[in-house]
Amino acid sequence: MAEHTKVKFEIVDTVAVITLSDPATLNAASMEMAQQLSAALDRAAGSARAILLTGEGRGFCSGANLSGGGTAGRPIDDDGKPDVGASLEKVYNPLVTQMRDLPIPIVTAVNGAAAGIGCSFALLGDIVVAAQSAYFLQAFRRIGLVPDGGSTYLLPRLIGKARAMEMALLGEKIHAPTALEWGLINRCVPDADLLPTAMAIAKELANGPAALGYIRQLMWDSLDADWAGQLEAERKTQKAAGKTDDFLEGVAAFLSKRLAVFKGR
Repeated sequence: MAEHTKVKFEIVDTVAVITLSDPATLNAASMEMAQQLSAALDRAAGSARAILLTGEGRGFCSGANLSGGGTAGRPIDDDGKPDVGASLEKVYNPLVTQMRDLPIPIVTAVNGAAAGIGCSFALLGDIVVAAQSAYFLQAFRRIGLVPDGGSTYLLPRLIGKARAMEMALLGEKIHAPTALEWGLINRCVPDADLLPTAMAIAKELANGPAALGYIRQLMWDSLDADWAGQLEAERKTQKAAGKTDDFLEGVAAFLSKRLAVFKGR
């Protein structure tokens, strides 16, 4: 593995395990890490049937890496002040869009801090599993910035305007048990059970039909669709799903009263 690797990648059965790996910074999302994560997601989409994303050490992702200071290395606008949003346009917005548009399901296993854009990475999982010690934090107000990484899109849709405002305006930690109560995540488990639980779910998804990729896309797209548009999307996607080998296997298994063995195609 390369000396400066910030993202680890391995295939376990048909699950791509992607690990953010800069534990000294609680896996702060540097530009280098973001680019490597994008490459790992591309690799997973071509070689696996599900993804498990987690963080190495005591944290999932502590947000953007600010070690260079607030203005260092940033492009300067005509007013002589830095354009802090430039990296969003160039790197981070394409990355979170890539996560949203993956052709296979993604499970996030959240350990410790999921802060700033790390919170977005966590919540972009189709299934979000958090350790009891994990927490979710919109830290932007603490440094005079606004939420990014799709946070202002995701949070109101996940937990409603009132709680989204609370997270963004107050910048308080939302611990995993509260996140579960709010509907922000799917599972809250003892710390020792985090990876086994997340892996079991990822393997279940990886053993599922190709239609799981269609399902996740329909669900994501529904956040912006009207009733008629969503019905039409279901109709078109059902046509595609009905042409898969997995559909034929599923029907045959149902009629034979046996478990289906899906191939993901």
